[in-house]
Amino acid sequence: MEAETEEELLESVVEGCRMPVRMSGTDEWPLAEVISMKDNKMRFYVHYIDYNKRLDEWVPRDRLNLTKVLPPVKKDAKKGGRPPSPDSAARRAQSGRKRKTLHGAAADSQQAKASRQAKVTGSTSMMVTDSASAAPDGEDSIRDIPIEVEEPAAATTEAPPPPPQPQQSLRKGGSMVQHTGHDDIVTRIKNVETIELGQYRIQPWYFSPYPQEWCNLPCIYLCEFCLKFCKCRTSLVRHREKCTLFYPPGNEIYRKDDISFFECDGRKCRQYAQNLCLLAKLFLDHKTLYYDTDPFLFYVMTKNDEKGCHLVGYFSKEKESSEDYNVACILTLPPYQRKGYGKLLIEFSYELSRVEGKTGTPEKPLSDLGLLSYRSYWSGAILEILVGLLKESSNPTNPPLICINEICELTSIRKDDVISTLQHHNLIHYYKGQYVLSLTKEIVETHQKSMAKRLVRIDNKCVHWMPRDWSKRGKW
Repeated sequence: MEAETEEELLESVVEGCRMPVRMSGTDEWPLAEVISMKDNKMRFYVHYIDYNKRLDEWVPRDRLNLTKVLPPVKKDAKKGGRPPSPDSAARRAQSGRKRKTLHGAAADSQQAKASRQAKVTGSTSMMVTDSASAAPDGEDSIRDIPIEVEEPAAATTEAPPPPPQPQQSLRKGGSMVQHTGHDDIVTRIKNVETIELGQYRIQPWYFSPYPQEWCNLPCIYLCEFCLKFCKCRTSLVRHREKCTLFYPPGNEIYRKDDISFFECDGRKCRQYAQNLCLLAKLFLDHKTLYYDTDPFLFYVMTKNDEKGCHLVGYFSKEKESSEDYNVACILTLPPYQRKGYGKLLIEFSYELSRVEGKTGTPEKPLSDLGLLSYRSYWSGAILEILVGLLKESSNPTNPPLICINEICELTSIRKDDVISTLQHHNLIHYYKGQYVLSLTKEIVETHQKSMAKRLVRIDNKCVHWMPRDWSKRGKW
């Protein structure tokens, strides 16, 4: 009887339905969507709702809660899967009529706000002060960095103007949360079980368009120097006997201790660049794989020993970027994550921008882990300058001055990213007619602890690189 009941419940399981599924390695039963089925409904590929796609997996039947199966969500329904009721539709129509009647008043309000903002003229600069003496009793010492904003022509008691806004707000969210749209059913399923790269066996996170005959194998073996993929270890050993590479096929533009950076031209090293993109797509979901690598430069970071230069991570950038992006795609391989190499890649990309004499920004949108890494790097780079100015200031009543543009020049970080980082940490405040950056004791201590953990930094004296003008097609 129990078997018959289970078979009846399995009949309601179709692609797109949702039910609680026990997640691997935990006792949690989050809601999951069935993406695909195989082996006569013995194995199911599920996506855990509100979790990153890297956690998607094949699960057996006994990990499904078949008593709480929800039907598939209709594509034309709302995000929650429930169509609107007639009452709620009527209420929205009524509120829409009210908004129309208030449209004129709202327009006048916006014009008045714009006129108040128009009174502010001048340039943006910052002044570093120590306002501990002005802090109320019982509060911690607060170090303020007033930003000298555009001064009004006459004194006014109106509300302070809003701080400068970045042109594009960055996506926020936890490292395990991602909101995705409707993807192709083929690309939503991981097609590679494991890869072997050097001494590491790695489980991929996402789909990558490797040839189908390789995807059916239990493991794909990669040459860690040229990234050629083989079907078995014996084939890899034979390849290594003939492969002459022990480092990426490009120019070494940086070396310090056991860390090197190689610049690889996507046109001259086309096969290597394509293999690198295939490998990177296994761990990047937000980027589209292009086989046309000619317009890109690839900067590959390696960790060196007596056996060769082993791939740690890389970032790519366009030879000609209309938006002045200094990074198109960036990746640290999973075995080297959480060891500081991600920030080292980011720091090197901004070091190249500094050599070019301009500010840069990564191509948007950033992945969840990429956004966290960039937020952390931007915060550290900006706070390093501000804390240094506070230490140099011996007279708290006469603080040093610095403007946002100077921060951009010193860090090579684009102005939008500087402003968004300051706003993200809630450092900008309006005080006595000007904007100030409030650095609390906790922020300074947290920054110092974070910088103490960064044992590996980029030494600009070890960079041997000159920018090129790629606008001339002859240099391609």
